Amino acid sequence: MQLSSPRLRAALLAAASLTLVAAVLPPPKPLGIGDRLFPELGNPGYDVLAYDLSLTYKDNNSPLDAVTRIEARTLEPLERVNLDFTNGTVASAEVNGEPARFESAGEDLVLTPAHAVAAGTTLHMTIRHTSDPRGRADGGWVPTEDGLAMANQADAAHRVFPCNDHPADKAYFTFHVTAPAGLTAVANGMPSALPAARAGGGAEWTYKTLHPMATELAQVSVGRSAVLHRTGPHGLPLRDVVPAADRERLEPWLAKTGGQIEWMEQRVGRYPFENYGVLIARAKTGFELETQTLSLFEHGLFAGEGYPEWYVESVMVHELAHQWFGDSVAPRTWSDLWLNEGHATWYEALYADGLGKYSLERRMREAYQRSDQWRAAGGPPAAPKAAAPGEKIGLFRPVVYDGSALILYALRQEVGAEAFDRIERSWVAEHRDGVADTRDFVRLASREAGRDLGAFLEPWLYGKTTPPMPGHPEWSASPAPKASKAPAQKVPAPQAPARKAPAGKGPAGKTV
Repeated sequence: MQLSSPRLRAALLAAASLTLVAAVLPPPKPLGIGDRLFPELGNPGYDVLAYDLSLTYKDNNSPLDAVTRIEARTLEPLERVNLDFTNGTVASAEVNGEPARFESAGEDLVLTPAHAVAAGTTLHMTIRHTSDPRGRADGGWVPTEDGLAMANQADAAHRVFPCNDHPADKAYFTFHVTAPAGLTAVANGMPSALPAARAGGGAEWTYKTLHPMATELAQVSVGRSAVLHRTGPHGLPLRDVVPAADRERLEPWLAKTGGQIEWMEQRVGRYPFENYGVLIARAKTGFELETQTLSLFEHGLFAGEGYPEWYVESVMVHELAHQWFGDSVAPRTWSDLWLNEGHATWYEALYADGLGKYSLERRMREAYQRSDQWRAAGGPPAAPKAAAPGEKIGLFRPVVYDGSALILYALRQEVGAEAFDRIERSWVAEHRDGVADTRDFVRLASREAGRDLGAFLEPWLYGKTTPPMPGHPEWSASPAPKASKAPAQKVPAPQAPARKAPAGKGPAGKTV
């Protein structure tokens, strides 16, 4: 039979080519970039430049229809391309405009293009798939009372969309979110178009980031939301997203953001992104999250559930501080998490101190008393122990919060306030929109202090016990309990009042 359709001939030839390629390659396997804490996270061989995500939301009981387009640059010749992806069904895949074979291996989606891709070339991938919000409690989509939000830290973005799910590979994002009538869709970045009407009365909402972003910081929310706009310092656009029914009651909290940004800028320099705001969701997560330009908060934090005003404000500053520390300057590996959480906790504590409610010195002294116990339970700040299987967010222990802020307090005690301020400003300025690690911080701190700080910082970062605190010889740490067969006791966080968190979701009283 003669093939009369050029399109049909091309499709059959492509399918035959894919079959031949697959026949000579070994079975696919999950790969990773070798992160000590997440060995199969991220993928070798390419650098993602941009994501373009199209998501169609129906309701919380149905998978979202999705198309993920990825533009990348190859770093080596690739016969296969591994992406992180699970909890969705793939319908088709293309690489550089041609159909590609797709298979699952562990939590990887493995694409086999019709032709091997040379090093140093552009790689365009299109995956048509579903994104399932049902039945997962370990990150990714978070059901709310009126829709969905996203909480991808640490390793859950690939439960939403195919990606290179490691903070070391930042990229630009475009989001197209279609939602039914009566619902509002928001995402990181700035609106790039007015909502476009769709059949059935719904609308498509489009947003773009103007700065690169790690996958763990992506945010998409759909709900019965009010989007409130105002202007912050030096004309910065502020955008808050709250349940529509609560907009007036939440306004006093939202009005604080501009002043909090001014407070942070006085200490570390200009806010690093195109806009900022808070997303308050009617959901119980046990944590708050620094999703880039749009920090996620539980509604209960603001609902008068026993948290004093100073405490709520300091939590808001914690997530705001992350926009500099963790978002703009992302960790090169997850062992560098202390640079994110230690700094956010430091500015949270400094802000509370300024309100006259909980002095920085008192908090650091209390942290010092518990530091040896935290190190025994979770490892030293710059070499934390891996989380238990199935509890990846358990990586967020007290040692990476107050235990890491304690390092910054010790550094300031050692070099003085003036040199410390130079270190902080230089850190976020020199690594803006990039990634950095603990060695980078030690080098920069040494340069700004005018002397090698490696010997001083090494035991603070990696020691099993807490070094003496400069300027406070009277401070002492409670010894870590000796190993026994008795069940381990949870160490209470020093921050008061304690917030309840579900098992495996992070220390009480803490934000992520």
